[in-house]
Amino acid sequence: MLALTRGFDFNLNWKLLSNSSLSKTLITSLIALPLMAATSPSVSSPAYSTGSPSHVARKHVGTHNGSFHCDEALGCFMIRLTSKYFNAEIVRSRDPQVLEGLDAVLDVGGVYDPSRDRYDHHQKGFGEVFGHGFSTKLSSAGLVYKHFGKEIIAKELQVDEGHPDVHRLFLAVYKSFMECYVEFLAGLVRSHVVTFFALSFKNTLFYSPQAIDAIDNGINQYDIDRPPKYVNNTHLSSRVGKLNLDWTDPDQSPKKENEAFEQAMALAGSEFLDSVRFHAKSWLPARSIVMECLASRFDVDPSGEIMVLKTFCPWKLHLFELEGELKNDPLVKYVLYQDDRSKQWRVQAVAKSPDSFESRKPLPVQWRGLRDDDLSRESGIPGCVFVHMSGFIGGNQSFEGALAMAGAALKL
Repeated sequence: MLALTRGFDFNLNWKLLSNSSLSKTLITSLIALPLMAATSPSVSSPAYSTGSPSHVARKHVGTHNGSFHCDEALGCFMIRLTSKYFNAEIVRSRDPQVLEGLDAVLDVGGVYDPSRDRYDHHQKGFGEVFGHGFSTKLSSAGLVYKHFGKEIIAKELQVDEGHPDVHRLFLAVYKSFMECYVEFLAGLVRSHVVTFFALSFKNTLFYSPQAIDAIDNGINQYDIDRPPKYVNNTHLSSRVGKLNLDWTDPDQSPKKENEAFEQAMALAGSEFLDSVRFHAKSWLPARSIVMECLASRFDVDPSGEIMVLKTFCPWKLHLFELEGELKNDPLVKYVLYQDDRSKQWRVQAVAKSPDSFESRKPLPVQWRGLRDDDLSRESGIPGCVFVHMSGFIGGNQSFEGALAMAGAALKL
């Protein structure tokens, strides 16, 4: 552990961050997470990391003190994964003189200027978005990700930033985690209308699922003219918020507050790295499989509307995204794959959209609800097993039978 003579030292919960090439690289240097609640213009921390044999000058990254939120906790975690700010000291203050002297400042200061590593999003006129077709206004975490995300992902993959997989994951992690995990909350809890919620975080209920950029900027997931059918206070932003000191806690000291912020960084950071790892180890290989199968669909059936998954994997979102990117016409109506347990083949109708229960072309009405011999007699196809009552999926004992079901369904 780094032996700092001033400031605060905290043990980061590395159990949350295990099994990652990036976190293993960082573990020896990030095992201590120094935080400082600066209340005066001077930064009362050592100019050099006493744990560094080369005595390289330590960087200082600032964010605000007081109640914290998911975006600055995640932003501070992410920026410390970069080469420029590796093992930087976190300084928590709202004092402009303190902030001015720091190497980087997140979520406070009223300035967005990446040339000076200033990443605030609260100032009037701020409207920065991620780009690449995304239109959600960025939080401080989103800004850090926009400027440093590719470097972080490249380190995790252990490839150069220019590798095509880095760009794919950069966009995918933003879409599934950053935009949809962090952004509505800060806009909500920081508005004057709901200051009370920022002060009594433990009793706050949030109605949005996981969404960092949307949550932090006060963007509602649904129209607000009707009450929600249910509430969700288990998403990441809510869980980070609950780590704030409770108003009943007798110890409201800066040290105690910094300890809570360290926990928030570890929580948000571990889930961020989990998302990166998932996309690298599962999402990306699945995309490659679906792309290959989509490209060979005309070899399966001349209509191009039947796709066969040679290796089963999560395919639905990839199919929608790839069809959009490739502007395929006609769209795939049925996907065939083998059930690993029964070794039977499935014929699944593709939904009209990722969140829809309505299929592009359901299996025929006259087949629905039938099983085995009754279904084979009705369809004229041997080996039939079942067709669901809604027509979204059916089964056959053989690949040839499943293909015949899909082919016949296209004509009915």
